[in-house]
Amino acid sequence: MVQYPLIDGILDEVFVRERQARPIYQKILDRFNIFNDSDVRKLSDYAKVSFFNQGITFNVYSEKDKGVERIFPFDIFPRIIPGSEWEKIEYGLLQRNTAINHFIWDLYHEKKILREGVVPSELVFTSRYYDKYMLDFDPVGKIYTHVVGTDLIKHSDGEYYVLEDNLRCPSGVSYVISNREAMKRLFSDLFFEYHIKTVTDYTQQLLETIHSVAPYNISQPNCVVLTPGSFNSAYFEHTFLAQSMGIPLVEGRDLFVENRQVFMKTVLGPKKVDVIYRRVDDEFIDPFAYRPDSLLGIPGLMSAYRSGSVTILNSPGAGVADDKAIYAYIPDIIRYYLNEEPILKNVMTYRCEKDDEFRYVLDNMNNLVIKPVDESGGYGLFIGNKASRKETEECRARIRANRRKYIAQPIMSLSMHSTFIDHENCFEPRHIDLRTFSLMGKDRFFALKGGLTRVALRKGSLVVNSSQGGGSKDTWVIDDLIN
Repeated sequence: MVQYPLIDGILDEVFVRERQARPIYQKILDRFNIFNDSDVRKLSDYAKVSFFNQGITFNVYSEKDKGVERIFPFDIFPRIIPGSEWEKIEYGLLQRNTAINHFIWDLYHEKKILREGVVPSELVFTSRYYDKYMLDFDPVGKIYTHVVGTDLIKHSDGEYYVLEDNLRCPSGVSYVISNREAMKRLFSDLFFEYHIKTVTDYTQQLLETIHSVAPYNISQPNCVVLTPGSFNSAYFEHTFLAQSMGIPLVEGRDLFVENRQVFMKTVLGPKKVDVIYRRVDDEFIDPFAYRPDSLLGIPGLMSAYRSGSVTILNSPGAGVADDKAIYAYIPDIIRYYLNEEPILKNVMTYRCEKDDEFRYVLDNMNNLVIKPVDESGGYGLFIGNKASRKETEECRARIRANRRKYIAQPIMSLSMHSTFIDHENCFEPRHIDLRTFSLMGKDRFFALKGGLTRVALRKGSLVVNSSQGGGSKDTWVIDDLIN
C-alpha cells in the first residue's frame, strides 16, 4: 500500500525503485500493507487526539494566522537511519560543535582567527548577535553552546549536509520525545523487532549538562528554565523540559538580582539560582544590558553572569556563530582550530556583500535559495524556482538595500520519504530534513540518537518548518539491519 512513483534525481529513503523497498524498511512496510485506508486514517487520527490531550501544540506567528495554536503535525510512518550513518553524523556534530566553541571563545578574547584573515572581521563585528558584554569573559568550561540544534539534509548523492547551526535557543526536542511515545503506543511490537536507540534519556542528559556547568562546582545547584511565557510558540516544550527535569519553570518576573546574585521568589522567601536554562532571546534577557523596554528578562542579569555567580545556557553572544554568513566559514573554522577536515559537509554559500557573489546571485535567482542571515523558522526564505516574477523583483530589491543581510545557496534536492497525507488519504513522497540535538557540558558531550525529522507536507515544497506548514516523523536509529 505504501508505494508510489519515484521522482527522478531525488533520493527516496524508503524505496530503491518502484515496488522495491530498502531492506531496513521491509518490516514496517509489511505492517502497513496489512492496513486499508480506513485503518491508516484511524491510526493517524488517534495520534492527533493523543497530541491534543497532551497539549502538544505550537503557536503560529505568520501574518495570516497570527496567534493561532495548532496541534503539532505528526506522520505515523517513521524514518530509519542505520547505525553506520548515525555514527558519522555523531562524530561530525562533536567536531563541528567543538570548533564552534573555540571560535566563539577566540572572538571574545584574542581574535586570532580574525587577525589571520581566516574569517573577515567586518562579518563578525556587524553581526546582530556579536555581544560586547561577553568580551574577555570566560563561561564555565569555556562552553558557549550547551544546547545545539544542527539542521541536516540528505542529498541525492547520499551524503548529509549541514543546512544551518542553531546556537541560541533551538527548539523541537520535546516533539522528538512525544513522537516516540506516540509510536510506541501505535506500534509497540515493532520496537521488539528493531533495535531502536532511545530518545527518552534526553532530559536526564540535559539536566546533567546543566549541573556540569554550575558556578564554583556547586554539587547541588539550583536550576531553572526561563520562558518568555505561555504565548511563546515553544511554550509546550518549556513546560515539558522543566517538568521532565524536575526543576522550576520561571518567567523573568519570578527572578531578581541582588548583590550580583540571582534569586527566585518563593512562598518561603528568596532562593538563590545557580543555573538558568533560558529560552528567551539575548536582546530580552536583561533590560539594563540590552532592550530597556523588555518585560521578559531580569534587570542586572548580565552583571550577575559576569560575576560568575550564575551560569546561563546558552551563553549570550553565542548567536554570532549561527549567523548564516558565518556558516560559510565553518569548514575553515574546523580546519583552523582542530587541524581536521570537516566530517559533515556545508552547502555551497554565496555572500551577497561580496561583489562577485552578489552579481552571481542577482543573475541566478531562479536557481537559488536566498535567506536572511539572522532569521529562523523559515521566515524570509526565497526559493527561486517557486517564486513569481513579482516576488523575485521584491527579493532583488531587498538584497540591494542590505547586502550584508542575505546569503544564497543552490536549491538542494532534499531526500524524500513516504508520508501519509490526510486530505488525500494516501501515502506520497515528501521532502524531509533532520534537526539533531547536541549537548555540551564541562568534559561531556551527548548527541540525541535520532532527532526531529521534519516533513514538508505541501506537495513539492522544500520548507519543513512547522510555522510554514511542515510536520514531523519519529526517527529511528537502529544498530544494524534486522533480519
